[in-house]
Amino acid sequence: MFTKYGYTTIGTAAIISFLIIIVGIFVNNNLIKISLFVIAIVLISFTLYFFRDPDRTPPERRDVIVSPADGRVLFVKEMDDEKFIQGKALQVSIFMSPLNVHVNRIPITGKIEYLKHFDGRYIAAFDEKATDLNERTEIGINSKYGKIFFTQVAGMVARRIVNTLSIGDSVEISKRFGMIKFGSRVDVIVPLNWKEKVKKDESVVAGESILFELKN
Repeated sequence: MFTKYGYTTIGTAAIISFLIIIVGIFVNNNLIKISLFVIAIVLISFTLYFFRDPDRTPPERRDVIVSPADGRVLFVKEMDDEKFIQGKALQVSIFMSPLNVHVNRIPITGKIEYLKHFDGRYIAAFDEKATDLNERTEIGINSKYGKIFFTQVAGMVARRIVNTLSIGDSVEISKRFGMIKFGSRVDVIVPLNWKEKVKKDESVVAGESILFELKN
């Protein structure tokens, strides 16, 4: 299964691969011919692999926050958020390599109350400064358990953030809402009444892995 967010890119890669193969057919040099065929196969194979979109099963509980992205936890830290949480908060940052599934999913059921896109730089996504300096889309959800804030952050390679949300939308945990193309990062920020369930360098799966649960 491939994400609809990648249909244009997949089509473009398919056309380029087809043209490369056609050129290869008319090349007399066998080494060049084989090289062109290999390039075409690698191009379309990587594109299809990158835009894969497997189904995910969310936790049965709804008083949890799941990961919006596949990837590796960069860090978990306490911080101050003045944009949406407006106070002391916990942040989990997830790095998405080019080999991860890049479709993003809703972390908790609720309503979109904050949505802003910022143009910016393209420094390495694993740099903590990327949160404030890179191109990004910020999303705030008001759920029955309180406010949740998360950010799609572009990286050195990622130059295209896809986000289909609008302010006022009702959203459901684990549902698809967009992607960041070709390597990137997602930050999730929550009030201190949540407890983190992941640690640095842990691998997480979008729509399934629990990042936070409510404190008792």
